[in-house]
Amino acid sequence: MKQAPRTIITPRPKLTVEIPDGMAPVEFFNSSANLKNLAEENGLFRTTQDLLMYRKLIGHSTEFDTSIILDTSKRILDPLGRPVRRDQMKRKQKKVWEQMTQITCDYMLEKYPDPGKHLILCGEASLDSTWPLNKPGVPSIRMIHNHFMVFPMEQLKNGKEANPANPNLTDSGHNSMFLMSLSDVYHEFLEVLDLQILEPIPSSECALSLTGYPQGLPSWVLKDGPERLKDRYFWFEYEQILRGFLDFYRTFFMMVATGDPKVPPGANFASQIDDVLLSNNQFQRVARDLREKVILDPQFANEIRWRPAYKQIMYRDDLGRLIVTISQNSVGNAITELLGIVVDRVEDEKAYQAQEPGLIGRLLEVRERLVDAKLGSVINGPNWPDGSYKQT
Repeated sequence: MKQAPRTIITPRPKLTVEIPDGMAPVEFFNSSANLKNLAEENGLFRTTQDLLMYRKLIGHSTEFDTSIILDTSKRILDPLGRPVRRDQMKRKQKKVWEQMTQITCDYMLEKYPDPGKHLILCGEASLDSTWPLNKPGVPSIRMIHNHFMVFPMEQLKNGKEANPANPNLTDSGHNSMFLMSLSDVYHEFLEVLDLQILEPIPSSECALSLTGYPQGLPSWVLKDGPERLKDRYFWFEYEQILRGFLDFYRTFFMMVATGDPKVPPGANFASQIDDVLLSNNQFQRVARDLREKVILDPQFANEIRWRPAYKQIMYRDDLGRLIVTISQNSVGNAITELLGIVVDRVEDEKAYQAQEPGLIGRLLEVRERLVDAKLGSVINGPNWPDGSYKQT
């Protein structure tokens, strides 16, 4: 079978919420009213730290698809003032977040043990507050979220080949800048990370054989297997990767924005920025070229995310290893596209309803594990009023 990115079609139901006349969808989706509706209709589990697990109504997969968000919509009414990254969470929130992630990943690995039959993905993204509200593809909920998905490999194999030039697969052209122009210095900069549980691995050795993705990104393999997800030090290393990425991103886009090569305030690895990035002629040249393009091309300029925007994922490769990688997050692209999977979510209530009982049943199984761990309390939505699926 030819190695190529794939496009799959995933059915979704009709949205039950009505967007007020004259209001853009992205403006409504960021409102507290929408978050209240999301929790009441699709919420599964909530903790006292404001972490909310819910069913993704417009999801990527009908096999397994759920998200955990830090739902601060009742406390912080300004959508632009909500936490959008893991490093902005409080210590207790982060600890429970890690536990919920570990439990959900354990479930997926137990339920789907064969990497030849199912692709497992856990993806975290920052929903950056500087993205224009009226920009197509703007994140619908400006809160940090973790997304858990499972795709049957047969579905991916049967998917049509996607155009590698698809703007979503190329981060609207930004990944060519990172992967072709800055790949070497990006890798060199992240070598400063002193990791014991996560070991660097070339992306060519852990890319999915079906799609050939991810491409050229710094990647790390989890040594000793999934049991290490229970190790608190793993989550420390997982965050170190994020902190290294933030330093790289801030340094680069500060130079694009101001033309001034300097260490950003509050940098995590200031010495490494000075030694590796600011002394690298290629790094400075690419920043100058991008700065010139931003000045001359208003459409391109509107796609720049000036504040750190990332997608950090953990996925199971063909050999059954857990791989961690991180990329910038640009306009319109979804977290699945880091792995070469373009999901076309089409409204088809009949097709969705045929798969809904199984999907909800699996989400409720995960919820039981969270209950057993005493992490929070259940939310009984209209389709699961007593802890089991019921068609309304």
